[in-house]
Amino acid sequence: MKNQKRNNKERDWHLFDAKNKVLGRLATEVATILSGKNKVDYLPYLDKGDFVVVVNAKAIMLSGKKENQKNYFRHSGYPGGLRSKTSRQIRDQKPEELVRHAVIGMLPKNRLARQMIKKLYVFPGSDHPYQDKFKES
Repeated sequence: MKNQKRNNKERDWHLFDAKNKVLGRLATEVATILSGKNKVDYLPYLDKGDFVVVVNAKAIMLSGKKENQKNYFRHSGYPGGLRSKTSRQIRDQKPEELVRHAVIGMLPKNRLARQMIKKLYVFPGSDHPYQDKFKES
């Protein structure tokens, strides 16, 4: 492993269908592939992950009562600037943000994770512009 090349650009493309899948379980699989932990030559300080396309984000499931009770918070930085939305509100407005937020939470909090998240493409429906990237088998 001494001769690991930093610019190893051999990346595969993976397609995940989020229809009727639980959000957390899908996010762990996606985060593993983005970080490259599924590969034999994994190194924690190199970005060797693959590209991931997630389709049907609108149809993802949340277990329990999380659909109405789980809140997502953001703060503007100003006094009184705390805003919150439930999972149902986010699903109605931008369903791909549910998946993206869950995957970001499972990646490390550093520069490398910012490179990894750029390889994630989430779409609310089943159509996407990356059909030609997947190998025909």
